[in-house]
Amino acid sequence: MNLEQRCQAVELLLTDVDGVLTDGGVILNNEGVESKQFHIRDGLGFKLWRQAGFKCGLITGRNSQVVRLRAQELSMDIVRQGITDKATVAQEVLKKFDLKPEQLAFVGDDLIDLGVIRLAGLGIAVADAVEEVKEAADYVTKTPGGKGAIREVIEVILKAKKVWNDIIHTY
Repeated sequence: MNLEQRCQAVELLLTDVDGVLTDGGVILNNEGVESKQFHIRDGLGFKLWRQAGFKCGLITGRNSQVVRLRAQELSMDIVRQGITDKATVAQEVLKKFDLKPEQLAFVGDDLIDLGVIRLAGLGIAVADAVEEVKEAADYVTKTPGGKGAIREVIEVILKAKKVWNDIIHTY
């Protein structure tokens, strides 16, 4: 199956957070308050994705109030934090939405993401992912994590689905 065919089957986009939606850095101040930097184009990308009628969510190994806030702001359908077995959670999410693995796209960057990347019909690694993740992925972004990689993924999928021009026509 080629990339366009894989993209056409996708109904659900799930992603890791640290290293994908962020550059992987975690900032803790003296009071232990965490902050992260998200790329604004990823946010609009998720808005366009949802506008096209598709579901999205986050599966991350860490727990963070900042992630909860960002997910809420982006109207995520699924937010799972503190997850060590992401593939099992992804399977539960697929079941919840009555979807098959080939209808899932997952974006990751590190070893903890390998199981879901292998499960997904469209496994994606960001440009600066570890080598093992890039090798397992069906697509490797040109853009590094935290710099708009999710927006790139969304554009690739929506263009393959032939809905990109209809979506951006509203702007």
